[in-house]
Amino acid sequence: MTEELVFYTHPMSRGRIARWMLEEIGQPYRTELLTFGETMKAPEYLAVNPMGKVPAIRHGDTIVTECAAICAYLADTFPEKALAPTPEERARYYRWMFFAAGPLESAVTMKGLGFEIPKDRLRMAGCGGFGDVMNTLEMAVSGSTYVAGERFTAADVYVGSHIGWGLGFGSIEKRQAFVDYFGRISGREAYKRANALDDEAGKTMQAA
Repeated sequence: MTEELVFYTHPMSRGRIARWMLEEIGQPYRTELLTFGETMKAPEYLAVNPMGKVPAIRHGDTIVTECAAICAYLADTFPEKALAPTPEERARYYRWMFFAAGPLESAVTMKGLGFEIPKDRLRMAGCGGFGDVMNTLEMAVSGSTYVAGERFTAADVYVGSHIGWGLGFGSIEKRQAFVDYFGRISGREAYKRANALDDEAGKTMQAA
């Protein structure tokens, strides 16, 4: 693939997930740093993502938004990095990728906003109760070394990012299974590089 890869992000956003995935695939990319409520809402970027949110990537003429989709797209587009699932891993890979993008994201966001679903309305909410989500997430990271099996995949970038962020900011319960799982994946060189790049970008934006 020779098309230019462009990464639209802000260093204190979910863009950190996509940055990690970009570092895992090891392909050259250009970073466009955007500001909340300003360049993210400018016509130029709204043409990329009408939501006016980051992250997004442009790969040649192809645009991908949403972190889970970006992770899956990059894994599929650069198969030589072996981050996409094998046929045997595919069910668990998709199950936990979409679980994190749906129930986990929703439950953590609602809890952070101070919104508690009334018990008699839980069946109306796709995410169910927060405790059920935490129990299910614990199951996801306890049955094997990685979420899709015994091999690191793009699903670990996505699920692991949610867990790492949640542990750091107290938005998920500090269960030992979460601590152990994140410890297994946070030592990866790509994760360290991505964090360093985003930390540096944050300093640059603050100084501007």
